[in-house]
Parts: sequence; structure tokens; C-alpha cells
Amino acid sequence: MNHSAFDYNEAFSRNLGWFTEVEQQKLRHSTVAIAGLGGVGGIHLLTLARLGVGRFHIADFDTFDVANFNRQVGATMSTLGQRKLDVLAAQARDINPEVQLKLFPQGVSAESPDDFLRGADIYIDGLDFFAFSARRATFAACHRLRIPAVTAAPLGMGSALLVFLPDRMSFEEYFRLEGCDETEQALRFLVGLAPAGLHRPYLVEPSRIDLAARRGPSTMIACNLCAGFAAAEGIKLLLGRGEVRAAPWGLQYDAFRNKLVRTWRPGGNNHPLQRLIMAIGRRQLARKPSV
Repeated sequence: MNHSAFDYNEAFSRNLGWFTEVEQQKLRHSTVAIAGLGGVGGIHLLTLARLGVGRFHIADFDTFDVANFNRQVGATMSTLGQRKLDVLAAQARDINPEVQLKLFPQGVSAESPDDFLRGADIYIDGLDFFAFSARRATFAACHRLRIPAVTAAPLGMGSALLVFLPDRMSFEEYFRLEGCDETEQALRFLVGLAPAGLHRPYLVEPSRIDLAARRGPSTMIACNLCAGFAAAEGIKLLLGRGEVRAAPWGLQYDAFRNKLVRTWRPGGNNHPLQRLIMAIGRRQLARKPSV
């Protein structure tokens, strides 16, 4: 591969106007940590790479399978069985041969998130929905290390966004997952991600969601929207300009319903509306027949 033709300033010159030249150079020397390179994590990496971010910590232990084809940017016939980390790292280097990547092939464990996060300017969550132990540990470490953290959840044909800042409400304070079994954690995480619930009315086959079996439907539409949401928030955090509303503020946009809603839930999942929605969800889960 001929890297001599690459010029950073030329490659990302079309960003200028939205960014100043000074800001573009700041992105060039910024470090973003992304855990999980599946549906949203992979496209987070490539979106930020095309914005000119020059340094990444990326973590994933999984390989590509056919079931990933509907939503994961690295999943193709030619990458079946290959490690997601290797495939996405190669794609990022194809965009920017100068990009600096610190790879974590074992993923991020609940026991050692600090090594993964150390030196990062921001963290963007790309972990599997059901990776609760790793996610809780990673967000707790971000709070302790004073690293801003962004999560953009793909829901239906839209995205829900939450930002956690060091001096504001923490992930655990918002979602309140302590002491819950996995099914309850899944319910609380889902309800907390998108209090507006814009995606719910057009779910045509609710049986496709099975929290106990760790299974649910997904679309590439949602993953693309997540990448835009997360990258925009990440850019604001990295450049220090633009309004960032941290949790308990949230944002959900649904392209299918053409709706955008800003939510505010003081107390997070302890808010009365959240407790009501979760109670309804528990009753629905209790009525669902086992398969």
C-alpha cells in the first residue's frame, strides 16, 4: 500500500469551515477510547477517523459472523471469522495511515478498565447491549478518572443519546443497576436510555425482543444515526465548544416517526415516570410465554 500519497491536511481539508485549522489539528492529536466494535462501535471509529481524530484506544474480543451483516460496518463475506478489532483497525488505517491505534484484543473487562482508558480524552461506548459488568466498570472508571463518556443507543430506526460528565450524575446514579439480576438490568438500561420511548409504537413483532435470552432486533439505520449523534457530542467535548447537556438530560431522535425529544429525568431511573415504565415492563415480561 502506497502511503506516500497521503497528506493529513488535504485528506481532512473539507472539514474546515465547520472546524478551524487549529481545531482540526487538535482533533489530530486527540485520543478517543471506544470499547466494542460491533453495530455502533465500528461505525463510531470510522466516523471519527474521517473527522480527523488521530488517536484511538479500541477494544473487542469478538469475530464477525453472518448475523452481523445487517448492521456492522466491518461484516462482509471476506471478513467472516476475522477479529472485529483487526478488521476495523485496518479500515481506520486505510482512511488515515498515520492514525495511532492502541489495541485491546481481550476487550474491556470489569476488572481492568483503567488500562484501556488511561490517556483518553473521551470515551464512546460501543459495548454490546447486554455487557453490563464491563459497561458499569468502564463508566465508573470514566467518572473516577474524570473522562467524559458518551453512549448512543440504536433503537428501532433512531438513536438515544446520553452524556456523562465527571462533575455531574454518574452512570450508576442514573441507571441504578446495583443489586439487579441481568433481566432487570436489561430493563432498567433500556428504559433509562430512551425515556421518551419513540421506538416502541412501531415494533411490529414484540416477540423478537427477549431480554432473558439476550436477543433483540436491530437496524443499520439506527447505527448510522448513533454514529452521527456520538461523533457530534464527542467533537464538542474535544474542542470545548458547543452545548453539552449531561445526564439526567437525554436526547432521542427517531427517523421513522420524524420526532426529536429532549428528556430530563432527575434521579434517573428513580424518577416516578421511570419507575412506572419499568413496572409496566416487568408485568409484560412476566406475561411473556417461555420458548
